This record gives sequence, structure tokens and C-alpha cells, in this order.
Amino acid sequence: MTGIAGRLIGLSVAGLVLTGCGGGGFFASRDVPLENQDAETIYQRAEFELESDDPEQAAEYFGEVERLYPYSEWGRRALVMQAMAYHRDGDYESARGAAQRYLDFYPAGEDAAYAQYLLALSYYDQIDDVGRDQGLTFQALQALRTVIETYPDSEYARSAVLQFDLAFDHLAGKEMEIGRYYLKRDHYAAAIRRFRVVVEEFQTTTHTPEALLRLTESYLALGLENEARTAAAILGYNYRSSEFYERAYALLTDRGLSPEASGDSWLSAIYRQVIRGEWL
Repeated sequence: MTGIAGRLIGLSVAGLVLTGCGGGGFFASRDVPLENQDAETIYQRAEFELESDDPEQAAEYFGEVERLYPYSEWGRRALVMQAMAYHRDGDYESARGAAQRYLDFYPAGEDAAYAQYLLALSYYDQIDDVGRDQGLTFQALQALRTVIETYPDSEYARSAVLQFDLAFDHLAGKEMEIGRYYLKRDHYAAAIRRFRVVVEEFQTTTHTPEALLRLTESYLALGLENEARTAAAILGYNYRSSEFYERAYALLTDRGLSPEASGDSWLSAIYRQVIRGEWL
């Protein structure tokens, strides 16, 4: 294993070595101005702070390596480590800045994939709450896609794929949240617009079955029986064993209706494309 990822494995060992330096070497350098210390000593001091669970202090020392020894091997290493330290400290904006600087200065560096992944994580780790600004989710998706497409053979690609899918699910979840809000207040047209986005743009997410159920409910409330029957038909074809289909089926049968593609709505087009394979 090469690059920062490989070096991180030895970080705890490095901490133990530094701890055992006694009164000289590393600890003696604490009284020496940073400007008078070599790059490796400052870098080791930053690693020690990171191992001591002080990522904020570690980030400062990694930054000093880059400032005092720019474009050196130690400066290059320190830059991506600074991004990692900032991220660990929860300072996502600073983490993005350091990671982006690494990518700008060393686009072909051995840690470029890790820097890009840290950049993506700095967005991704802020979108756990589906109610947050979805601009962060879009930025996370874009950055994760870059990891997947630019560094497909890296050790970070697989994690990026999983996180991309989860971020994509967040966007669908936001549409569902707003759609439910409108549905509860009987704003059926506004609710339908949100659920339609999920079905058309986020059909691979976990929210699609519920979106089809809510479309069935909304269209029935508006008296649009053909659309309601078609939504339920798509739901039954793809998710027949789900509770959402059972509820949609009950809604229709209570009105003497059955799930079946009817009419010429946007849902009918989806039914023809997805179920019958009629793409033209």
C-alpha cells in the first residue's frame, strides 16, 4: 500500500516512537522556533498531535510544513494530511480548501485519489440530515462521481460508490418530505410534482415505492382515476410484495377500481417504457 493511506497505518507506531524520545530530539524541538526546524521534525510533531487526538493542532503544524517548505516532499505530504486533520476536526470548509490545493498543485500526485475522496467527504458528512441545504448533496454527488470516474482502481472508489447511492437517496428523501407536506395539506397538484420527480429522476432509490403510493392517493383525491390506476399498476409490477402496493391496491378496490395502465399520462409513458419496453 502506498501514499498517505499506507503511512496512516504506521501513525500509532510513530506516536509511540516519538513518545519515547526522552528529553532530546522531537520534544527538545518544542523550544525551537518552527522556522529553525526541519520539515520532517515539524511533520512528526503534527503526526504526534494527530495521534494525541488533537486534529486542530495537527492541522496547524501540517500547515506550517507546507508554508515553510512549499513544493517539497514533506510539504506535499503535509498538505493532504492537513486536509485529513481538518476533516477529523469537523472543519469541513478548511478540509475542502486543503484537499483542493493538493489537487491543484499535485494533480498526478500519489495521494490525489485520497485528496479527492476527502473533498467529497467534506460535503457528504454534512448531509446526514435530509432537511439540510441540498446544495451540499449535489456537491457531494459531483465530488464522489469524480472519485469513481477518475480513480476507479483506487481503494476509495468502492466507498465512493456506496456513498454516492446514499447521497442520491437523500435527494429523493427531500422530495418525498416536501411532497408529504403538501399532501397532508391537500395541495395535491404540488404534491404530485414532487412525487413525480422521485419516480422520473430517482427511480433507483428506496423512495420510489412510496412515491407511487402517494401518487395513487393524490390522483384519486383529484378524481383522476386513470392516473391513479396506472401509478398502482407500476407499483404492483415492481414492488408487489411491498406494503405500499397493498395500501394502493386497497385504495383502488374500495372504489371499485383495479391497478391497470390507463389513459395517456406521463405515468402511462413510464409504464410502456419500463414494463413493456416500448422506448419509441
